[in-house]
Amino acid sequence: MTAQRLPFGLAVAFAATSLPLSGLGIAASVHLPAYFAASLGVELAVVGAAFALARGIDVPIEPAMGLAMDRTRTRWGRYRFWAVLGAPFMMLGLFLLLQADSSVGVTGLVAFLLVAYLGSSALLLSHSAWASTLATTYDDRARLFGVMTAVGVMGALSVLLFPIVMEQMGYSDAEAVRAMIWYLVILTPLAVGLVVWRTPERVMEDVPGARFRLRDYAELVFDRNMSRVILADLALGLGPGWMAALYLFYSRDFMGFTSGQANILLLVYIVAGIVGAPSMAWLATRLGKHRAVIVAATIYSILLVSLPFLPKGQLLMSMPTLFFTGFFAASFNVLTRAMTADVADEMRLKQGKERGGLLYALTTLTNKLAGGFGIALTFWVLSRTGYDPKLGSGNTPEAIQSLMLVFVIGPVAFVSIGALSLLGYGLTAERATEVRRQLDAREAALLAAAGVDSLTGQEQVPPRRT
Repeated sequence: MTAQRLPFGLAVAFAATSLPLSGLGIAASVHLPAYFAASLGVELAVVGAAFALARGIDVPIEPAMGLAMDRTRTRWGRYRFWAVLGAPFMMLGLFLLLQADSSVGVTGLVAFLLVAYLGSSALLLSHSAWASTLATTYDDRARLFGVMTAVGVMGALSVLLFPIVMEQMGYSDAEAVRAMIWYLVILTPLAVGLVVWRTPERVMEDVPGARFRLRDYAELVFDRNMSRVILADLALGLGPGWMAALYLFYSRDFMGFTSGQANILLLVYIVAGIVGAPSMAWLATRLGKHRAVIVAATIYSILLVSLPFLPKGQLLMSMPTLFFTGFFAASFNVLTRAMTADVADEMRLKQGKERGGLLYALTTLTNKLAGGFGIALTFWVLSRTGYDPKLGSGNTPEAIQSLMLVFVIGPVAFVSIGALSLLGYGLTAERATEVRRQLDAREAALLAAAGVDSLTGQEQVPPRRT
């Protein structure tokens, strides 16, 4: 059985869920921490602790949710059901964050963030695992995840337009953040509805009698290839996440940009992903996914080190460096997610059951840990330097210099670890293709024996003889 290449129009329609997810990602990593710390006056330690605790509580929930997805079988499909379930939770969490003010404590902020994170987790896990069943070849997966990332960049771009446009209209930073959150509340049901309506879901057949045992879970985590993907995903998430948490402070107080100028540069960084994600996905079809990640991480680190040497306050001269930094950063999630799909195939061949949801739970969990604990770690390190975000450029020269060093050193260190962890990764294109061939042959035999339609999960009635 030969897999057909996924139509581009279907890939774009399926990628719609990436719009609100990426929009929330940029809002939560860049604007929400600064909104609570600078605009509402919540203490840095409280903000950092709240984001870390919310992610920490999410840690045991994420794998359980992935395992539940893999065991789900409904008339609407496996992952489609969870997409519909996650959207309202994400919307509710965003609405609750809008109600927070300067009196919110760690408990309240954690509760609001947790509701939003649970909804986004269900959406992200179901979307990623669904993608692995929609695109079934090594190269097609790189292309699909490239399209998903490019569409996600558009979602992040639309969110970033709010502070840029609203500053020109005379609105405050706090009002711009509130507007972008309302926008995400409205966008989420529209995007998820399009995906559920337009995209088919192929439910893979499990081997009869295959059960999930504790040692199977250990095999997933400590598998030679999966363990490398998990470590790479964590490190490659911590690097840009560290940079994102400090970006507004660094741009304003070290580089001398206004809030609007800083967001324009961030816009350039994000827009570069529209080109960078599919370009690096194409490179992965030539070099292999893990080698493409190593190339991207190396160039990203070099570009990041060059940022402090750019002329201060010069918007146009900073744009090329920010563009190419974003170009290569966009490939991190694209390729690690596509690699996870390949590992999921290999695990299904070994264990006889679908593990895509659980494996994506492990990789998205690393991003959440990077996002939550990265903010806590970053803000803690920054607070130890004596820098005060409420003072802005009124900080001492030593505090401003420390801000720059913290901004650069952390991301470079983590991204380098991410690249090194992929040395020795063994699931090449040839091996992934062979795994897929064996899976297709086994599934064809199961379907022939059971008379089951893999797209609907319903029995097919044999044609009547005439």
